[in-house]
Amino acid sequence: MRLTKIDRYIAGMIFVPMVGTLVIAAMLLLLDKMLKLFDFVVNEGGPVTVVWRMLGNLIPQYLALGVPIGLFLGVLLAFRKLAINSELDSLISSGIPYARLLRVPMLFAIGLVGINLVLVGYIQPVARATYEGLVFDLRSGAFGASVKIGEFVKFGKDVTLRIDESHNQGTDLRGIFARVSNGNGENLVINAVRGTFLSSDNPNIILFRLTDGIMLQTNSKWSSPRQLTFAQHDFPINLPKMNGLQPESVKELEMTIPQLLKTINDPHQDKTLRMKSSASFYRRVVQSLVMLFLPFLGIAFAVPPKRSGSAIGVFAGIVVLVTYNKISEALEKISVHSDVLPPSVVQIVPFILFGWFCYHMYHILAHDVAGQPLAALERSTTLAARMLVSVFGPLARRLGMLPPDVARS
Repeated sequence: MRLTKIDRYIAGMIFVPMVGTLVIAAMLLLLDKMLKLFDFVVNEGGPVTVVWRMLGNLIPQYLALGVPIGLFLGVLLAFRKLAINSELDSLISSGIPYARLLRVPMLFAIGLVGINLVLVGYIQPVARATYEGLVFDLRSGAFGASVKIGEFVKFGKDVTLRIDESHNQGTDLRGIFARVSNGNGENLVINAVRGTFLSSDNPNIILFRLTDGIMLQTNSKWSSPRQLTFAQHDFPINLPKMNGLQPESVKELEMTIPQLLKTINDPHQDKTLRMKSSASFYRRVVQSLVMLFLPFLGIAFAVPPKRSGSAIGVFAGIVVLVTYNKISEALEKISVHSDVLPPSVVQIVPFILFGWFCYHMYHILAHDVAGQPLAALERSTTLAARMLVSVFGPLARRLGMLPPDVARS
C-alpha cells in the first residue's frame, strides 16, 4: 500500500501525541508505584537497586494500559487539529472522504493490536512472575538484608531472631540466636553457628536451615528444661504480610496465551482455575482487538461542532474509554463465578456493543448531513454551565469570586 503525502502528514500528526501520551501515562503510573516500592523495600531492609528491577517488570503492565489511550488520543488530537485549522474541511470538499482518511489510523491500530497482544499474551505474564519472585526474595531475605545484622528482629509475635555476621550476600549467616514462643508457656531458644534461608512449597513460609547448634526447650509445666544438640535443623518462619502492594500471586495472570489455552482445554485441571484462565484469555484478546474501534471513536470525538472550539470531545472520549475498560475488568471477575454465561459471552457482548457505539458515532459524522456527534453533548454542558452560573453567580459575585458581568450573563 502506497502512502501519499496526505497519509504521511496525518501519520506524523498521530505519531507524536500517541507516543507522548503513552510515555507520560507510563511514567505517571511508574512514579506512583515507585513510592510504594521504595517504602516496601526499605521496610524489608532490601537493597534499593532491586526497586529498579521491580519497576522494569511493571512496565509491560502499564504499557498495555497506555497503548489504547495513546492510540485514541493520537487520532483524536491529530484530527482535532485538522478540524480547527479548517484543513479537514478542505480535504473533505476536495473529494477525500472520511473512509479514505481512516487509512492511516487503521494502520496504526492494526500494528498496535499485534504489539499489545504480544505484551498481554507473552511479555506481561513473564514479567509479572519475575516481579512476584523479587517480592518473595525480599520477604524471604534472599537479598541478605531482610534481617538486620546485630539487631533483634521480630517475625510476628512469636519469633525473635538475631544474626551476628552475614557473608556471600546473605547466603551464609553466622552467630545465630532465635527465640520462639507459642503463647502456651512453652519457649524454644536456639543457638547455632551457621544458617541460611531456603524457600519452601508454601509461599508464606521460609525455612531457616541451622547447623551446629544447641536447642533449649522450656515449659511452665516442666520441672527442668530440655536440651538438644544438632548438626542440622530446619526451622520454619512465617513471612510477614505485604502492606499495600499487589495481592498474592494469581496463577492465571502468570500464564502466557498458549498456557491459558492448554489449561482451558485440560479436563483434569481444577474447574475454578479453568474458569479463571478462560476469563483471563478472553479479556486479553478483547483488550487488544478493541483498538480496531478506537480510530472511529477518535475521529468522531475529534471534530467539534461548527463555530466551536470546545475540547469536550477529549474529555468525553477518555471517559468512554476508561468506563469500558473498567466494565471489562469487572466482567472478568464476575464471569469466574457465573454458572449461567461463559467468560467468552461475558466479554464479547460488551466488546461488540462498544464497537457498535464507536462506529455509530463515526457514521453520524461521516454520512449524516450536518452530522455532529458532539453537538448534543456540548449543548447539554453549555446549558448546565449556564444554570450553575445563574444559581451560584450572584453569591459568587457578592463574595468577589466572579466579575459582575460574568455573574449576570
